[in-house]
Amino acid sequence: MLNLWYKNAVLYCLDVDSFRDSDGDGVGDFRGLADSLDHIEALGATCIWLLPFYPSPNRDNGYDITDYYNVDPRYGTLGDFVEFMQAAQDRGLRVIVDLVVNHTSIDHPWFQASRAGDPKYKDWYVWSKDKPADAESGIVFPGVQKTTWTRDAKRGEYYFHRFYKHQADLNIDNPAVREEIERIMGFWLALGVSGFRIDAVPFLIEGLTEADGSRDPHRYLSEMRQFLAWRKAEAILLAEANIPMDEADDYFGSGDRMNLIFNFPLNQRLFLSLARREAEPVKSMLKSLPDIAHVGQWATFLRNHDEIDLGRLNDEERQEVFAAFGPEKSMQLYDRGIRRRLAPMLGGDRNRLANAFALMLALPGTPVIWSGDEIGMGDNLELKERDAVRTPMQWTAGESGGFSSAARTDLVRLPPANGPYAPLHVNAESQRMVDGALLTTVEHLIRIRRACREIGWGDYEVLDLEAPSVVGLRCRWRGGEVVTLHNLSEHPATVDLTGVVEPDKVRHLIGQETDFAEDGARCVMRLGAYGFDWMRVTG
Repeated sequence: MLNLWYKNAVLYCLDVDSFRDSDGDGVGDFRGLADSLDHIEALGATCIWLLPFYPSPNRDNGYDITDYYNVDPRYGTLGDFVEFMQAAQDRGLRVIVDLVVNHTSIDHPWFQASRAGDPKYKDWYVWSKDKPADAESGIVFPGVQKTTWTRDAKRGEYYFHRFYKHQADLNIDNPAVREEIERIMGFWLALGVSGFRIDAVPFLIEGLTEADGSRDPHRYLSEMRQFLAWRKAEAILLAEANIPMDEADDYFGSGDRMNLIFNFPLNQRLFLSLARREAEPVKSMLKSLPDIAHVGQWATFLRNHDEIDLGRLNDEERQEVFAAFGPEKSMQLYDRGIRRRLAPMLGGDRNRLANAFALMLALPGTPVIWSGDEIGMGDNLELKERDAVRTPMQWTAGESGGFSSAARTDLVRLPPANGPYAPLHVNAESQRMVDGALLTTVEHLIRIRRACREIGWGDYEVLDLEAPSVVGLRCRWRGGEVVTLHNLSEHPATVDLTGVVEPDKVRHLIGQETDFAEDGARCVMRLGAYGFDWMRVTG
């Protein structure tokens, strides 16, 4: 029987370099991470997703890799990684790692050999003698990136880079490259990881063809999954794939491709709902989600380590979200996104933050939490591009937030120095033992979410409650039933639950500012401002 552990998992994403520094050099490391796992365990997360930690020139937060089989010396050694893995296993925590194989750093020995004409590596990258006519189209980072083809003086040809020019795209069409990718996967599986988050999946497979031009590029995803199942049956593939819903089947397959796919379209509609304080954008998106194989699962999230990508909203909708959450140009990025953390976008309102977390955890799928959001960390807009949301974890009220003993100027990235989101005001230590603090609220929500297996495993129904600000969902699985309600408005809302639940046949699991009200034969619930309620139907 398949172990579908990810169906009811809670993922916690972190960057090793900004989580905890054990040796005082200003950079987080695996020893610091291993010593801080109690926080993740207490939060209730079941799986850690590590951002890239491989050797890198670090021009793109580690996504420009020079060695897939090692650990960046700033973070420790392979031995330190193994010790961390053992510490995670001792706490019952799984670990997945980033698999970034659509490109490498131009400093990678493979690229250096390719540009030098080494016969073994000559065709490991995508080269062209002439600059293609479409070199200025398909740019991923408008305003920062100028082209997708750059001339290499040594080889005298142009190399393709879907992203920055220091990240040359691997030639996935080359069987030797695909064989090397399997070798990389096998290496980290042997060290105990439970799977991979695959970076930029649509771009990874975009160049795949067969000799007759008939190849379906998505078939490669089946090959990756087949290798994974052969090496470690319960390991998973989590796809970063910002795709329209009509392409979902291509990526999930019949259950033989991606286990999890980030639901970017739902995330964008969620922020539109939050901006409008109206339920309809989320409800309509949920109603339009396609049926997927039972072993497949969407991954839901509020924020992550990148910008909020609003590219699938129309221009008017995007401007609504900008106006609500990123009105200043310095808060926006790539003409499509917002580079802010969740807490400042929601004005630091503890009730609104709790409501947002509750809604995300109630959505069908596997929830993913970005490190620091559980305590309401802020951003540092003085940092470049996406670094604004990648500031060090704030453990204590000290100047560096307890992240490191190094001088503030030596930190890998600077946390906010002043204001309501500085470590003095926002840190894990001050919230850990306080009832009603954001951290303890999120911990409670996660415990309840893990107990509500109906949400992760079951079928869901979007409830039409005639309350414009309320998202209502009903999930059923193996005879169990859970109903969740979330009021996105700053004003109280009244919900008619007649025919949905009966007051004497529900058990309240968690909620804030809610109560049933007597209203004749009707079943009515009042939700306070940003109020929510989760109920288990008992009979």
